[in-house]
Amino acid sequence: MNYQQSAEYIKQRLSQTGHPIPEIAIVLGSGLGKLADNITNPLVIPYSDIPFFKQSTAVGHKGNLIFGTLGDTPVMAMQGRFHYYEGYTMQEVTYPIRVFSLLGIKLLMVSNAAGAMNPDYKVGDLMVITDHINFMPNPLIGPNLEQFGTRFPDMTEAYSHRMCRLADQAASELGITLQHGVYVAETGPTYETPAEYRMFRLMGGDAVGMSTVPEVIVARHCGIEVFGMSVITNQANDLGDDIKNDGDDVVRAADAAADRMTALFKRLIETSTKPQSTQS
Repeated sequence: MNYQQSAEYIKQRLSQTGHPIPEIAIVLGSGLGKLADNITNPLVIPYSDIPFFKQSTAVGHKGNLIFGTLGDTPVMAMQGRFHYYEGYTMQEVTYPIRVFSLLGIKLLMVSNAAGAMNPDYKVGDLMVITDHINFMPNPLIGPNLEQFGTRFPDMTEAYSHRMCRLADQAASELGITLQHGVYVAETGPTYETPAEYRMFRLMGGDAVGMSTVPEVIVARHCGIEVFGMSVITNQANDLGDDIKNDGDDVVRAADAAADRMTALFKRLIETSTKPQSTQS
């Protein structure tokens, strides 16, 4: 993989436009790309311009890398991600994360659209991901890339406890209600059967989707802190005959929740970059 060439191209573009290299990267999932509209002084780099980047083909994924500021903090945002179900290998799905590591990213914020299996959730809820259950191939299978991380990375804190606490604080200040739960990742592109929903729920899953976890695994392999959030876009906890899953409905539900997620991410980015006070 040509991670260094991709990173050097991005650095060159940033240098030409006077944009700083940020330490925070955001991956925006289905229907959530409009958070990027809140990035000021934007530099938009289509994925097609970046050497060795793939193209996002999923509904609701525009396929741009955007640099600028969110609030007063320099950030970069992937306006659309790559999925295993698009036919990409796991190395291709997670390729951008290793490029981000070479750029010096310290915090990765990932978002997705997910179906709720927890009966306490409703469409439009925001769920802080506290852990995950992975039914996808592990992206670290194969020769270990020693320049990024150890052969056997620890995953006991895949999702930063510090960031989860800050999210709760930010949500309280903004009057936003948050759910907290376990995200189940499976390959797609088919939605789950009723039996699969029941199995995932019995295993401890709260929401299910087709992304995010490969990126999180590679980020943790690279030593990058991770915060994850799901927008609940459909319900899988009432398995009656009238339950049907539709991709367009998912995008519409995610879009409706994007304003709240944008406000929360802006506040969270602001607080995460402030020095933490210590108690004597």
